[in-house]
Amino acid sequence: MLKTKLHKAGFIFTSFMLMAAASGSRKVTVTAGPAEIIKPAISRDSVVVHAFDTTGLCTCLPELNAEEKENAPRIKPHLLAQHFMKVHLEENGLYYEKIKTKNAPVLQLIDEVFAKYQLPLELKYLAVVESKLDNRIVSGAGAAGLWQFMPQAGRSFGLKILKNTDDRKNNYKSTVAAAKCLTYLHQQFGDWLLTLAAYNTGPAKILTAIKKAGSRDYWTIQRYLPAETRKHVLKFISVHYFFEGHGSLVTMSLAETNAHTKSVDEFLFSTSKLIPAIDSLQQGDAAGN
Repeated sequence: MLKTKLHKAGFIFTSFMLMAAASGSRKVTVTAGPAEIIKPAISRDSVVVHAFDTTGLCTCLPELNAEEKENAPRIKPHLLAQHFMKVHLEENGLYYEKIKTKNAPVLQLIDEVFAKYQLPLELKYLAVVESKLDNRIVSGAGAAGLWQFMPQAGRSFGLKILKNTDDRKNNYKSTVAAAKCLTYLHQQFGDWLLTLAAYNTGPAKILTAIKKAGSRDYWTIQRYLPAETRKHVLKFISVHYFFEGHGSLVTMSLAETNAHTKSVDEFLFSTSKLIPAIDSLQQGDAAGN
């Protein structure tokens, strides 16, 4: 949740700057999956769309036999997340199942807004972590609504918060504000785990942790973050795995994403089914020239 002290650390910019960050000039390249489009590490002048099925296999892979499926790369939770996930889901799985069953319309609304803002739809699980999808929740610190905005942060992202009006409790308007906020944070950090951490504790503490650790990798800098923020990110990853049955690009740091997409690319281009076709095309192009 965005806390008042975060704004003192420089989180709040002018409304003009924030609206510009969330405008149509965004550089967030995602598809309507929305899975991020990433240039293959082993590039053959193509673009691979990395989205994942219920087994965690990339949908960019061709039809595979049993042995190939066994060897195909899958997204796996980071070692530092696995124990937390196991315990957390054992304790809260039934509760999350109730949330999943009762809140399909809210999740659908978030999907529609995030698709419009070209954000990965799986970020909707942040609202489960923040408010359990209950817009009536108000924290002791004064954060309210589906996305648990503090008043100053809510106003900065276009919400009206008056005596008789509180847009933080309006699911649609607050989700638009969350989309703008997440877009702004991801533009700043270029890493979804850092974005999620910044949503909780603010950009200033993330930048401080990066400086202390001498790294921009979330799993390296996380020891310099507040315990609440570390738990916040682990809960998001856990909830994502519960609802989706697997991870996605928003459950990985940038380093993990690069390593995984490289392994997928290597698998793609080493698969006997693909190499002859690609080589044939290249030979044809060479002959044409």
